[in-house]
Amino acid sequence: MSRSASARANRRGEPPPSPEPLPAPAIDSHTHLDIVLNGFRPEDGSTASDEDVDAEIAAAVEVGVPRLVQVGVDVASSQWSAALAARHPNVLAAVAVHPNEAGEGVATDDALAEIDRLAAMPRVRAVGETGLDRFRTGPDGWAAQEASFRAHIRIAKERGVALVIHDRDAHEEILRVLEDEGAPEHTVFHCFSGDAAFARACVERGFVLSFAGTLTFGNAGYLREAAALTPVDQLLVETDSPFLTPVPHRGRPNASRLVPHTVRALAGITGVGLPELCAALTATGERVFGPW
Repeated sequence: MSRSASARANRRGEPPPSPEPLPAPAIDSHTHLDIVLNGFRPEDGSTASDEDVDAEIAAAVEVGVPRLVQVGVDVASSQWSAALAARHPNVLAAVAVHPNEAGEGVATDDALAEIDRLAAMPRVRAVGETGLDRFRTGPDGWAAQEASFRAHIRIAKERGVALVIHDRDAHEEILRVLEDEGAPEHTVFHCFSGDAAFARACVERGFVLSFAGTLTFGNAGYLREAAALTPVDQLLVETDSPFLTPVPHRGRPNASRLVPHTVRALAGITGVGLPELCAALTATGERVFGPW
């Protein structure tokens, strides 16, 4: 999600209760803890306390989610993400200028240079979320968005880290750019939103598909079909918190501690036993992002 979307963060109702813990550790491959806690306020530069951030992470650990990837969407949140990963053993970071921000002209040479600098830090293990968005960004911003996407791909490859892709209503354009630039060794489609045919195209290219709480939505049969055909070693789960809260708490604030709902749904879809799936998700996370 973009920084401009933070004002629209899911704040309806009380935070849901934590679910039953998973039988084995799993991973949240994409979260925005700064937005979850309203912790980064560009208007005054203030941040959430370390204690509040640590409590949020501890709540995830208690339900079997000890590994988180904190994702930046602009220079400020990327710097925050990198700093959090540097001090907290449960967190790795991804850094980028979000495509919607890029479409508004935010992906300047200076901004991209800072993303490149951050991507060289030891606990920054991905460049993202970057990509293309044809939903929130109009045609006037598409050229800038694509130029930013290409720059982020190059940074990921030069720094030897994963690429985390935001793809909204831009499936074929995403593949076109990846084929033109050459995809990094580890490429993750964050909050995968395609159908079975697009999933098959991604799987054939060796990409990893990360499924969010949308997998549990009643109208998301196409996502369940996509997940069902994806090899278990090309699957990840995420929250994209505070957005996309899974059933049974759709419409309430999301958090990393709610990952077990999506993991359990994925186990039912794939037919893989829950402990085995947790182990596979952890192994994939460590293959893509490296050890925590």
